[in-house]
Amino acid sequence: MDALTVTGTWMAFHKSVCSNQGGEACGFSELLYSSTCMNHILVISVNVLMFVSFLLNFVCKVSRRAVRVRPLFKFSSPLQVSSALLNGCLGLVYLGLGLWMLEENLRKGMSIHPLHWWLMVLSQGIVMVVVGLVASSRTVLLGEAFLKIWSGIMTLFAGFICISSVLDILVAKKLSIKVILDVLSLPGAILLLIFAFKGSRDAEDCETVDGSLYMPLSGESNDNVIESDENLTPFANAGFLSRMTFWWLNPLMKKGYKKPLDENDIPQLGKVDRAGSCYSLFLEQLNRQKQGRQTAPPSIFWAIVSCHQKEILVSGFFALLKVLTLSSGPVLLNAFIKLSSGEAAFKYKGFVLAFGLFLAKCLESLSQRQWYFRTRRLGSQVRSLLSAAIYQKQLKLSNSAKLIHSSGEIMNYVTVDAYRIGEFPFWFHQTWTTSLQLCISLVILYNAVGLATISAMVVIVVTVICNAPLAKLQHKFQTMLMEAQDARLKALSEALVNMKVLKLYAWETHFKRAIEGLREVECKWLKAFQLRRAYNSFLFWSSPVLVSAASFLTCYLLGIRLRASNVFTFVATLRLVQDPVRQIPDVIGVVIQAKVAFARIVKFLDAPELQNDEVRRMYTADIKQPIIIKSCSFSWDKNMLKPTLRNINLEVKAGDKVSICGEVGSGKSTLLAAILGEVPKTEGLIQVYGKTAYVSQVAWIQTGTVQENILFGSVMDKQRYQKTLEKCSLVKDLEMLPFGDLTEIGERGVNLSGGQKQRIQLARALYQDADIYLLDDPFSAVDAHTATSLFNEYVMGALSEKTVLLVTHQVDFLPVFDSVLLMSDGEVLHAGPYHELLASTKEFQDLVNVNKETIGPERLGNIVSHRRSETSTREISSMNSSKQLKKEIQSGVDQLIKREEKETGDTGLKPYIQYLNQNKGYLYASLAALSHLIFVAGQISQNSWLAANVDNPQVSMLRLIMVYLAIGFSTIIFLLARSILVVALGLQSSRSLFSQLLNSLFRAPMSFFDSTPLGRILSRVSSDLSIVDLDVPFSFIFSVSATLNACGSIGVLAVVTWQVLFVAIPLVYLTIRLQSYYFASAKELMRINGTTKSLVANHLAESVAGAITIRAFGEEDRFFAKNLKLVDKNASPFFHNFAASEWLIQRLETMSAAILSSSALVVALLPSGTFSSGFIGMALSYGLSLNMSLVFSIQNQCTLANQIISVERLNQYMHVSSEAPEVVESNRSASDWPAVGRVELQDLKIRYRPDAPLVLCGISCTFEGGHKIGIVGRTGSGKTTLVGALFRLVEPAGGKIVIDGLDIVTIGLHDLRSRLGIIPQEPTLFHGSVRYNLDPLGQYTDKQIWEVLDKCQLGEAVREKEQGLDSLVVEDGSNWSMGQRQLFCLGRALLKRSCILVLDEATASIDNATDAIIQKTIRTEFADCTVITVAHRIPTVIDCTKVLAISDGKLVEYDEPMKLMKTQGSLFAKLVKEYWSHAVGADVQSSNSL
Repeated sequence: MDALTVTGTWMAFHKSVCSNQGGEACGFSELLYSSTCMNHILVISVNVLMFVSFLLNFVCKVSRRAVRVRPLFKFSSPLQVSSALLNGCLGLVYLGLGLWMLEENLRKGMSIHPLHWWLMVLSQGIVMVVVGLVASSRTVLLGEAFLKIWSGIMTLFAGFICISSVLDILVAKKLSIKVILDVLSLPGAILLLIFAFKGSRDAEDCETVDGSLYMPLSGESNDNVIESDENLTPFANAGFLSRMTFWWLNPLMKKGYKKPLDENDIPQLGKVDRAGSCYSLFLEQLNRQKQGRQTAPPSIFWAIVSCHQKEILVSGFFALLKVLTLSSGPVLLNAFIKLSSGEAAFKYKGFVLAFGLFLAKCLESLSQRQWYFRTRRLGSQVRSLLSAAIYQKQLKLSNSAKLIHSSGEIMNYVTVDAYRIGEFPFWFHQTWTTSLQLCISLVILYNAVGLATISAMVVIVVTVICNAPLAKLQHKFQTMLMEAQDARLKALSEALVNMKVLKLYAWETHFKRAIEGLREVECKWLKAFQLRRAYNSFLFWSSPVLVSAASFLTCYLLGIRLRASNVFTFVATLRLVQDPVRQIPDVIGVVIQAKVAFARIVKFLDAPELQNDEVRRMYTADIKQPIIIKSCSFSWDKNMLKPTLRNINLEVKAGDKVSICGEVGSGKSTLLAAILGEVPKTEGLIQVYGKTAYVSQVAWIQTGTVQENILFGSVMDKQRYQKTLEKCSLVKDLEMLPFGDLTEIGERGVNLSGGQKQRIQLARALYQDADIYLLDDPFSAVDAHTATSLFNEYVMGALSEKTVLLVTHQVDFLPVFDSVLLMSDGEVLHAGPYHELLASTKEFQDLVNVNKETIGPERLGNIVSHRRSETSTREISSMNSSKQLKKEIQSGVDQLIKREEKETGDTGLKPYIQYLNQNKGYLYASLAALSHLIFVAGQISQNSWLAANVDNPQVSMLRLIMVYLAIGFSTIIFLLARSILVVALGLQSSRSLFSQLLNSLFRAPMSFFDSTPLGRILSRVSSDLSIVDLDVPFSFIFSVSATLNACGSIGVLAVVTWQVLFVAIPLVYLTIRLQSYYFASAKELMRINGTTKSLVANHLAESVAGAITIRAFGEEDRFFAKNLKLVDKNASPFFHNFAASEWLIQRLETMSAAILSSSALVVALLPSGTFSSGFIGMALSYGLSLNMSLVFSIQNQCTLANQIISVERLNQYMHVSSEAPEVVESNRSASDWPAVGRVELQDLKIRYRPDAPLVLCGISCTFEGGHKIGIVGRTGSGKTTLVGALFRLVEPAGGKIVIDGLDIVTIGLHDLRSRLGIIPQEPTLFHGSVRYNLDPLGQYTDKQIWEVLDKCQLGEAVREKEQGLDSLVVEDGSNWSMGQRQLFCLGRALLKRSCILVLDEATASIDNATDAIIQKTIRTEFADCTVITVAHRIPTVIDCTKVLAISDGKLVEYDEPMKLMKTQGSLFAKLVKEYWSHAVGADVQSSNSL
């Protein structure tokens, strides 16, 4: 009987599940068919064996390697990634199918039998997941032999399953999901097999190089890497679980909670994330492309994609997983509604569903966090890569390219464009996941409301189509906005760099208005762009209302009955899909911004580079002729017809001293630039052998210590360093500095005199011990005594065995040179020894005679040979070795350049209040928040109406739908209002913040600019302002709206299932605590990110300015390495900041999953019918979106908290202490003041800072009206400071200056400066036309301008240009020579015709002949004016009415020059003797040589 029972059971069992004909029992003959029992039993058995073998091997291997803490998984090739992804996905789908089959069995009341169908599918799923894990694990972990055998068996097994499924299709002629999965498992297994035999060896080879695919850059030693590992980010060595849960971040979060983080607390990036590694990989990919397709240029975009394809695929897998888990929500909701209606398939179905819901939400959280973190990390790597590429490019940029890409634009590429591109990877997967989510949602909707789904799809498609033209407009507006931003930043950076000149000329107001005008143009495009963005936002936020309207009306027309189950499945699906849909405008915006930014960067990276390879030949052997130029022509703009230099022939022997002289604009500096390879060669041959050192005409000084500037990357050799200081006459200067050679020099050497800057440049060149020295008029900025000392000690002494080319206007030095080149109009007129030229060349005779004639009959030609300055040889090694001094310096005591200021700790609502305080910001923000609150309330009332009446027979279907739609459409109005109010808030706040910042900067005293590196200001007016313009307003409203949405969801859950409050209240409290724990670290990380960004910007700005010097010394690699270090220093806080965001959100999502699951559990536990199925559907539909709402809320709050730091940083420079008022209304000067030009100095005392020593110590004297006053003194004696005091660039610490009876302190600065004329020490030209540079305020006619140009010897040069007065002047006036720039400044003074004119070393860079003409012009044109001349050239002041001699800030003497020259012991007489003595000495030397 028992046997019969068993047989009967087997037959029944077989009949219900086997596909065998006739219902006969399966035998071994049926083994090959996938639908038979025997096949299933075999598959289950093999699966168990494969799983157990893997498990045993894994446990054995791991237990043996317990000592070595290394990650379990490592992706090292695309093959491995593909294998892991395909097999892993197949496994997950198998598991899902198995669980669904089990649930179907239980629902149909079939218990868990028959086992073999669902158990076979589940076992297959587990094994396929294991295959995925095997593919992604390290080869050494499992063993190479095991991997090969196991993968081989797995491939054979997969082949068997595939064949059996295909045979089954042929017999049954029916296709199923399982069959598709079986067929796909074979390619998955084959991929694993290929990896096991081919890819694993490659992976192990890669692991041997420090566990990384990336090799260090040249010059980056492994020692450095090992040293830095002490503070390496824990992420680099974190295991699989630690990375998945962000556990590795806990130590940093804990430290940040205990105390405010500083730069030293932030770990360094792992090697893979460093800029150097990213850039090396990028170059490698570019080179591969060049080799692969030699005709087409390499694509920068595809090179970047190739570098990061693995990470793109892995993050894409997590994005896919997130979409799939999210889509399971509505299906589970449907099951819950049926459960509440009493449709329970088995006893504990409610518990199973609640647990399933919790697991689905946790998996969704895990996948989304990994997706976001990995794409943010990818964005950071791309940003670092582009920053490095842009920096490297600017070091090679040709001069023609520099005309197109100004320094301000290059700054923008790094601070703004690279930032925008770095944001793009985060949004990239949104482009396809949103579409996939929509498709899945449409399938779920079809199951819920049938054909009504078509109308929903039509509405979505129409919405997207409506957005297409908007996207094009947005792209256009974004491009225009970036161009406007470039123009504004270019003008602003030019104004900031030349702020001293603007103040001297009283042009600040005009330039400020010009920048405000450019800002208005920028705001116009900003408004257009933001309005389109707001319209997009409105369109997509309102789309769920339109979709539900269309769908429900279609249901009514088609007669599809609305029930709680299908209505709330529809609502839940809609709520889940509305957030991704609402993000479509943001995705479009980011894609457009990234596309525009990328196009700009690619254009820059494709710009022409300097072709100096053919010029420079680095040789170490003895070279008899280090410089050979044969029949060469050079042109800055590669113009063959009009070369800048023509037919140059020059051969310089080793050790020769060659002088280059000629009139202004003759091509002297261009010849040096050509030798350096800076000027494109159009014809001829040029060869330069040996190491080169270069001293530029305009001193280029880095921010840093004096010592760092002199060493310039070389190793310290104390003996050589000491000799260098002595030869450059720097010993005494360093003794005067507060920290000696460890004193911080301000940007562009602002706290040094012109002479000191030049001598530091000379010291830098000398210390390099080069073969060839190219000196571009270095003595023009120093006094005669120092010039003589430098010439003898430096050129003729220290460089006696070196090859020297010296550009000079001081003809007194010429006799001792081996050869003199006389240049005119881009050609070498004559070349030869001094006496030969003097005897045979009239032009050279004129040049020399002009210099001799300027002194007149009193020239002291009989002066004995020059007394060498008694340079103190006292060692200054105490400066280098004093530990106490170094400690003081490190603590920043009394240094000019202070550490960048930043807020610390929790500033609470302060930055938000600062933002909302601008231009009715509170009003706009409040109205926007209120509008959204009404919108949320409307949505809840909509769904409440549905929940209450969907199953109410007394409410007709039409009425149900119409009331629902009426509420929906009324809420749309508030949505539109919210969108417009956000744009208004953003525009008004941005305008107000920028206006205050601009006013503050233009009213700041010069001391602020002296102590603040330009990079700090530029980073605020570029990247910080861009964030405030574009991102802050939308982040603000999105954080408010998402928070209101989350509160609404919790509220609905609490009302329907109040029991959930027992879980919700503690979790909400925990959320708030967790958020405060997070913010303690996150805010500091973002602030440090801001300050380190300034360092990157500052280094870039300095490098752009000094590119020629950097190239000349061959220091490109060192500067690039420093840039990489600074980029990494900036990327590290950014990396840890976004990791911290994911750390927080993952924990919050787990909590929200707990709230939802608790709510679901309450529903499961409550007796059937306690709540209507409508309200349960509504509660759970809100509960399903709670996870997302909470994430969006916290995410937007975190984003806003990070971005509001930009407001905080702007605010730091919005309240800089101002100068005195521009105008004092109660004490305006008369319109003709000053009429006489009488200047009285009464016990004048000046100090630059309150705690600094006096620079001018009680000077008293009177300059009578119409007198010509000369001010002389040694370098650093206080001459330029006196000029600054006259213009009130620095206010008197004591005493006063009275001009025509009016104390200048009592009137406004504009009234004072606009009435005085000046030709400053450093000639400055602005980007624009010749006319604009002479008359920016537009006060004079063209005729007047031409007259002035002729008077200052520029008329001919300007007439040669095609556009005349409209001829281009590029940034810094670099397309005009130094002398011509000073002539422009003279032109400005001639146009202005002030009663008092100040010349501050005005003719230092002009040849003697031109100087003589200018002095004559000044004497004629300003005959009745008071002219105050600060000069190093004695002939310039020899015919003055009186001479004022200053030494160490004290008045030494003040009298007529002839009287002073005859006075015994007179300082002026000494200076005159020193000026002429080297000429006599030179004559003696040259005669001896003859």
